[in-house]
Amino acid sequence: MSALERIEHGRYGLRRGIALGKVTEAQMTAALEHIATFTDLAAACAGVDLVIEAVPEDLGLKVRVFRELDALAPKHAILASNTSGFPIAGLASATDRPAQVIGWHFASPVPVMRLAEIAVHPQTNDETRDAVVAVAARCGKDPQVIKDDTRHWGFVANRIMGVVVREARQIVSEGIATPEQVDALLKGCFRWPVGPFEMTSGRTRQGWE
Repeated sequence: MSALERIEHGRYGLRRGIALGKVTEAQMTAALEHIATFTDLAAACAGVDLVIEAVPEDLGLKVRVFRELDALAPKHAILASNTSGFPIAGLASATDRPAQVIGWHFASPVPVMRLAEIAVHPQTNDETRDAVVAVAARCGKDPQVIKDDTRHWGFVANRIMGVVVREARQIVSEGIATPEQVDALLKGCFRWPVGPFEMTSGRTRQGWE
């Protein structure tokens, strides 16, 4: 499924939002009209104020992408990473604009979860932080600014979630409950939109094994 198809028709897509009464047809149309897709990175970066990188969780790949973004994006542009937990300082060091590099971690599924974990490294300037916080708030997210930490993989949410996932898997391996029961219990007890097995279904996040 292409990106635009997923946005409109995916499990958490706009048409699903219409069916649930969360979005109107007019709002969906307006949202889709504001989205443009590119296969050329230089074209995608032309004239932008903010770039949010969301390539797979491969540090080497992310570093290469940040080097390219630094060369292609306007000098004033902010470069943000949606990494689940690689140190932002490492990505910033791959650029000539470390003060304009920041982390913006979205929780999955993004349309449902309000998390905006904004990770600042020691060189991130206040203007960059404030601009990203403002954008996140305009997107309907709940921005929380945290400090980048080069000693650990994962920011606050993923470090805690990693413990939850490991314990959930241990419970299932001991035959105490099924994955479906664990998800149901945690959603029912803590009002989570999704449980740990639903959240990690179909993929393994680095650092959670």
